[in-house]
Amino acid sequence: MDGRRYFEYIVVGCGGVGSGTLYWLSKKAGIDVLGLEQFELGHHNGGSQDHSRIIRLAYHDNRYTKLTPDTYKAWEAVEKEAGLQLVYNTGGVQFTRKDEMSHVIDAYAKAMAENNISFERLKGSQLRAKFPQFEIDDTYDTIYQPIAGLVDAALANSVHVQLARANGASILEHCPVQKIEKLPNGRVLVHTPKGVFQCRRLIVTAGAWINHVLGSIGVHIPVYVTQEQVTYFATPNVKDFTKAKYPIWIYHSPKYDFYGMPMHGNSGSKIGIDAGGPVVSVDTRNYEPDKTREQACIKHLERTIPRSLGPIMYTKTCLYTMTPDRHFVVDDCSKNGWDNVIVCCGAGHAFKFASLIGKILSEMAIDGKTKYDISKFNIDREAITNPDWTPTLYMGTGGKVPTKQSSTSKL
Repeated sequence: MDGRRYFEYIVVGCGGVGSGTLYWLSKKAGIDVLGLEQFELGHHNGGSQDHSRIIRLAYHDNRYTKLTPDTYKAWEAVEKEAGLQLVYNTGGVQFTRKDEMSHVIDAYAKAMAENNISFERLKGSQLRAKFPQFEIDDTYDTIYQPIAGLVDAALANSVHVQLARANGASILEHCPVQKIEKLPNGRVLVHTPKGVFQCRRLIVTAGAWINHVLGSIGVHIPVYVTQEQVTYFATPNVKDFTKAKYPIWIYHSPKYDFYGMPMHGNSGSKIGIDAGGPVVSVDTRNYEPDKTREQACIKHLERTIPRSLGPIMYTKTCLYTMTPDRHFVVDDCSKNGWDNVIVCCGAGHAFKFASLIGKILSEMAIDGKTKYDISKFNIDREAITNPDWTPTLYMGTGGKVPTKQSSTSKL
C-alpha cells in the first residue's frame, strides 16, 4: 500500500457480503478501495465459511423474491470473470407435515406466484417418486422449485477477494476497526492498529461485530447473535446424495426449521437447523457442537431421509447475526447524521445474496443510490427502532427467540 492513508471507499469486514462489496467496488473504483478484516481472510469465527450454502429462487416474502433472480445474475458475472464454477443447481424442496406447517408452504407458493417463479406443489408421494431419497407419504405437503442449489461459500469469498485485488483493491488482515470519526471536510476517519485511514464512504459488513464498529458513531442495530451448527454424515449411499441426484431442501416444523444439502467438496450429506441455537456474543460463543441439536437432526433424517445417514464426519459451528424481524438491513446512516456510512446486516440468511448485495452496496457508495428495491430493508423500520418489538427469528414460521436467550442478550 506504500503508506497510503486515503481511499475513496473502505469496507469493514471481508466475509461473504464484504468480499462481494470489495469485488463490485473494485470493478469501478480499482485502487480507491480498501478492505479491513479483523481476522485472517477465510476465518471460521463468523458466519461466512464452510463448503456450501443454499441458493434458491423460492422465498416466503416478496421483498426477497423480487431479488432472487438477480442473485444468480450476480454470481454468473463473478463466475465469468473468474473462470470458475461457484453455483451448482440441484433443484430445491420445501416440505412439512400437513397437520403442522402447511401455511408456510402456502406463503412460499404465494410469494413465488406473485413474482412469476415457477414451482410444483406436490403430495409427499409425488415428491418421493421424483426423489426416492425422501421417504415420505401424503401426510406431507411439499413444493419443488427447479432453480435452487448451492454456492461454494469458501471459494466464492476467496474469488471475490482475488478478483478485487486484481482490480487494484487493497485488503488488510488482522486489522480491526477501533473507532470512527468525521472530519470537518466530511470525510470518515477510521482508526485501526495498523494506522488511521480516511475515506469518502465507509461500508460496514461486520456481521456479529456490527455494533462494535458502529458504536463510536452512535448507531446501534439490535441484533441477536446465535451459535448455529451443521453436521455432515458419511452416507454409504454416496451416489444417491450427489449434486446430480439430491436437491437442497428445507423442512418446516413447529420447533425447528431443518435444511439439508448434497455432498460438495470434502464433505458428506449435510443437515443444519436454522436459527436453532442459543443467543451468545462474540466473546461468549464457543466452537463445541450441541449434542441435543445434533440428535434432533439425526431423528429428523431417520423419519424422512434415512439413507442420508452414516457415521458423523463432523459438526461445525458458526454465528448468525439476526435483526428482530429476521430481515436484512441495507441502508445508510443518514438518519443518525452519517450519510457517508453504509451498513448491511444479512440477518443469518444473506449468503445466497452475497454478491448481489455487494453490488447493491457498491452502487450506494459510488452513485448514492441503487436500482434494486431495498426499501423494506431500511434502518428506521419499527423492528429496528422499537425496543419492545417481539422477535420472530424463524423465517416464515413465526417462531420466537430460542428459550436460552435473555432480555440482556440483544446486542
